[in-house]
Amino acid sequence: MRRSVLACAGLLTLACASAATTVPRADAQRATLAHVAVAQLSGEIAQYQQATWHWQRVMGLPPTPTYGRVLSAMSATDVRQALLLWQRRAAAALRTAQHPPQLHAWLCIHRYEGSWTDGGAPYYGGLQMDLSFQETYGGWLYRHKGTADHWTPLEQIWTAVRAARTRGFWPWPNTARFCGLM
Repeated sequence: MRRSVLACAGLLTLACASAATTVPRADAQRATLAHVAVAQLSGEIAQYQQATWHWQRVMGLPPTPTYGRVLSAMSATDVRQALLLWQRRAAAALRTAQHPPQLHAWLCIHRYEGSWTDGGAPYYGGLQMDLSFQETYGGWLYRHKGTADHWTPLEQIWTAVRAARTRGFWPWPNTARFCGLM
């Protein structure tokens, strides 16, 4: 009997020791999984932030601030909420960008100017912008993508919209007349 009591006590000691090492391991595994999930979600958030800021720059709007919260210090739930927020912001920025002011006027001017991918110097793109024009009104795009023939049609139109805010349709005097804009 004494041997069986000692054997049971020994098994109980082993079970307790085993349980004591499994609980911290389980906690460590959960923490590691949460860290991996936050890292993956952080990458997705960064992509949506970049998309949002891209279209805001193209439209001449100030970029949405991040409010200084560090994702690695946030809970996984908060990071998921941040992901949803940036997904909505990116979708809203793209929706706004797809409807530039006076779109029909720009498409009419484009019809008389050139192909969206026209790279023939000294005028580039579908609205035939020269280098000075591109640097002045589409500087960020020019620095990151090169000349207007490498920009999307929407990026070219928004650059023209930014110019039209101060210059009207005067950079396209003939085609603007053909389109009834002057």
